[in-house]
Amino acid sequence: MAKSLAEPLPARRLRYPIAVGLGLCLLATPAFAMKLRNAQVETLDFSALGGWKDDDHAEALGAYLKSCGAIRHGTKKMRTARPIYGGLYNACQKALALAADGKLDMGTARLFFENNFKPVRILPAMRTYGYYTGADGFYTGYYEPEVSGSRVKTDEYTVPLYRVPANVAGKKSKVFSQFDRVDIEKGALAGKGLEICWIKSPVDAFFAQIQGSTRVKLDDGELLRLNYIASNGKPYTPVGRILIDKGVFTPEEMSMDKIREYMEANPEEGKALREKNRSYVFFTKTTLGPHDEPNGAQGVPVTPGRSIAVDPSIHVYGTPIWIDAKLPLKSAAPEDNFQRLMVAQDTGSAIRGAARADIYFGRGADIPSIAGRIKHFGKFVMLVPKDVTVKGEADAPAGALKAIPLPTPRPKEVVADAGEPKDASSRNAEP
Repeated sequence: MAKSLAEPLPARRLRYPIAVGLGLCLLATPAFAMKLRNAQVETLDFSALGGWKDDDHAEALGAYLKSCGAIRHGTKKMRTARPIYGGLYNACQKALALAADGKLDMGTARLFFENNFKPVRILPAMRTYGYYTGADGFYTGYYEPEVSGSRVKTDEYTVPLYRVPANVAGKKSKVFSQFDRVDIEKGALAGKGLEICWIKSPVDAFFAQIQGSTRVKLDDGELLRLNYIASNGKPYTPVGRILIDKGVFTPEEMSMDKIREYMEANPEEGKALREKNRSYVFFTKTTLGPHDEPNGAQGVPVTPGRSIAVDPSIHVYGTPIWIDAKLPLKSAAPEDNFQRLMVAQDTGSAIRGAARADIYFGRGADIPSIAGRIKHFGKFVMLVPKDVTVKGEADAPAGALKAIPLPTPRPKEVVADAGEPKDASSRNAEP
């Protein structure tokens, strides 16, 4: 369970099998080598993963195969640039062969992961995420909103969702940087013909920008699928943190539902609160069908309950991650076991750290509430290809650990490779 800054979680004491200087070597003669900074690592057996045998590994393999569709196009240079990428490429060849043979049942899928990967638990040094401090994996959630809208402005639909000018679409990730949220909402872009559609509520528009995508059900019956394409480049300010600072909510009470409730109950104060976040997000229409999931930063469709957003400067897209946490899924109390094999397929610009993830929950009536109240710690276990070794630092350099902000905007869609992460992310995980 997440703790406030006043109640830090105790650091865990672990036994490390092989010490190598400040790092920990998990394999004696690997084909590839990877080092995690400011984190400790412990190799495990699959039998040590609580709930491992009860998970639906066929479903997890289905999500993993989506990543393989991108990974298999990697060049040799890309495969050697980052160790995990090379190992994932090799594992993907075997996964694709299983899929070609139609061997995707749960038992075969579980054996695939056990035969090709080894579990490596990641424990960062004590870190702070907004108001939450701990020395384990830290999780939040995100989802795809759905709102009603109109192609034209009416008395009912008055709030625009903007696109970028056609001549810069897909070419620039930052547009109209001379304007902040206040300028744009006061009409700085009016008359430029950039309105994709109009919706009813400025609160809905704000949360669509936080999530980085939205479904808009038009009054003529058509469904628009909008994804993030760019922002104004202004810094993102988590408004939930402002409400906590003011004493409106405690860190334990804070959730997206609480932010929405506050904004809707206090229109003027809510407007002023939104204006504290100078960042503004622009969208693009996609060709996704009603039942298609949006693409994550890897350029493949994300899967509800199987896809996570991670720090791409540390993790390679397509890496399987085992999560073991108590989360508030059925109620506000973090009492529900979440023991699942996930796949890293997305990112967020402030999702930073070796054991930081944002869980994609999809869409549905209850989904925004579920995703919006997650801000909890739990076990973060990488499934590392067996031909890769991982080293962790027993001690981080003085001053190296800083407060890590909660996630900010979600990225434009980019295909994952082994190089530097693309300019990304516009999805924000409040609070």
